[in-house]
Amino acid sequence: MHAALVAARASGATSVDCSFDLDRSKTQVDLVADGFVYDGQRYPIPEVCKDRTIYHWNGRVFEPVARFGGSLIKLVPTPWGAPTFEIDGIKMLPTAQVSPYADAERKVGLIQPRGKRVLDTCGGLGYFAACCLSGGAAQVQSYEKNLDVIWLRSLNPWSPVAGGALSLQNADVAEQIKTLASGSVDAILHDPPRFGIAGELYSQAFYDQLARVIRPRGRLFHYTGSPNKLTSRRDVPAEVATRLQRAGFSTEFNGDGVVAIRKANAARR
Repeated sequence: MHAALVAARASGATSVDCSFDLDRSKTQVDLVADGFVYDGQRYPIPEVCKDRTIYHWNGRVFEPVARFGGSLIKLVPTPWGAPTFEIDGIKMLPTAQVSPYADAERKVGLIQPRGKRVLDTCGGLGYFAACCLSGGAAQVQSYEKNLDVIWLRSLNPWSPVAGGALSLQNADVAEQIKTLASGSVDAILHDPPRFGIAGELYSQAFYDQLARVIRPRGRLFHYTGSPNKLTSRRDVPAEVATRLQRAGFSTEFNGDGVVAIRKANAARR
């Protein structure tokens, strides 16, 4: 958007089409001497915008969509429109070869959400939840522990708004899952931070809880990433599959994760 505004001003144009919602739509705005007019309000055109940075209007100036509360958390643009986010410079969603939104659509398709009650353990920007809703899920129960991430998604036009079929709680799923009734969900999406940050979300105790709350033959997708075994000296996907099997799931590897199905005859824990 910034580049389009600057180029149009330099060319002497009086209006320009640009996007204010990260390429979800285009809007024509009028250029004026001190900036531009959008939706009846005047805004300045920032002289400089940092690379890999998304800005929002805070009521006075445009500022980066970023917070520092022990960790630097920021919304980061991608070539695909839908942004990713970073925590201390580490990308939290795949973006190198595919849109993070398209990546979420593929993974959500693995649990076949139509008509189902879905548990979304680590909500993030809400792309899993959005794809569940567009895929006809009856209910999506989503948890996000980090309040700054919830703030990011409130400013991200690609993130779904909670309400209706989508419930979003600022809570630790490792604790909240203990309060859910046995067999109360039909499918689960589990996209935890990497093992070194949130080891409890890879634990046998947590997988036992996942097995408890999902109905028999319910489907689960567990994102693991693709860590290099030569450098990490661990095979995280294999470890995940083994623990899920102990919890009562059958498993298979799929891309950068594990698809699991709750066995009908497995004893509940």
